[in-house]
Amino acid sequence: MSREAQVNLAVVVALVLLPLAAHLMGESYWVTLATRAAVLALAGVGLNIALGQGGLVSLGHAVFFGIGGYSMGILAYHAQTYTPLIESFGLPGTNLMPVIWLVAAISAALAALLIGALSLRTTGVYFIMITLAFGQMFYFFALSWPTYGGEDGLSIYVRNRFPGVNTLAPIQFYGIVIAVLLLALLLSHRLARSPFGLALAAARQVPARVAAVGLDPQRLKLVAFVLSAAVTGLAGALFADLNRFVSPTMFSWHTSGEIMVFVIIGGVGRLMGPVVGAMVFVLLEHLLGGISEYWQIAFGVLLLLIVLFARGGLIGLVAGREKAHG
Repeated sequence: MSREAQVNLAVVVALVLLPLAAHLMGESYWVTLATRAAVLALAGVGLNIALGQGGLVSLGHAVFFGIGGYSMGILAYHAQTYTPLIESFGLPGTNLMPVIWLVAAISAALAALLIGALSLRTTGVYFIMITLAFGQMFYFFALSWPTYGGEDGLSIYVRNRFPGVNTLAPIQFYGIVIAVLLLALLLSHRLARSPFGLALAAARQVPARVAAVGLDPQRLKLVAFVLSAAVTGLAGALFADLNRFVSPTMFSWHTSGEIMVFVIIGGVGRLMGPVVGAMVFVLLEHLLGGISEYWQIAFGVLLLLIVLFARGGLIGLVAGREKAHG
């Protein structure tokens, strides 16, 4: 087992055991913090498929995060108010998590198909700016959507249901989130090792050679972009469920930037990079945020040091340059 695989295993063990220990000690607040970190890590895993494997620097992933959140909010709102989702067809809302997740992932994937088909016509800084522009379009649309709260957002009074689980119990809701995160990590791992993942890596590094053997680099990147969006949309639905609230800030470019920061801190292209990055972010937010409202300055210094001296992120710093998706 490589050193990075050992680090990955240690992170998984920590994800399982530390919140369980906090629960046994009656520290439910720490379980909630761990849940927040796991949900943000899931969003980072989604971005890492596009960024780490596809080389797509997207500043618009908050679009998919927000679509996932609003998918949850709209479906749950209609379920709790007993009003039809579509008046003409009498289509009801729902508070069943698996259904909400499916809607969130599909909605985000469809949005990514459209955005990606347009954005991937460009490269470099132009791609970054187009994805950022789409993010701002969705942000201002959500601000001006009074049906679902507009700039005030939308509150959900009861957490959604999952069969056989008390989702209001912090440790049980954390169990759901960590299970979804581990499945997403497994998907990312298998994707990187699959023929598609190898072709995608080649399209990122030498697109001309990939085209020469009959593969379309743009199509490969578009598929990766759509898969990435589906995972990020799922994270958005879970984030909204955790807070029982959804607002236009989920579409903000700040959200896109934070998700990218998680990936960079942990290590771009590293399997557990987004997980470690999200854990560090949430921990510093809690510890330093209680000391000063300017805690992000210290976080910015940490990010600067990692970019300058640890190009493989914290995972690369501990495990070395060799990458192991296992």
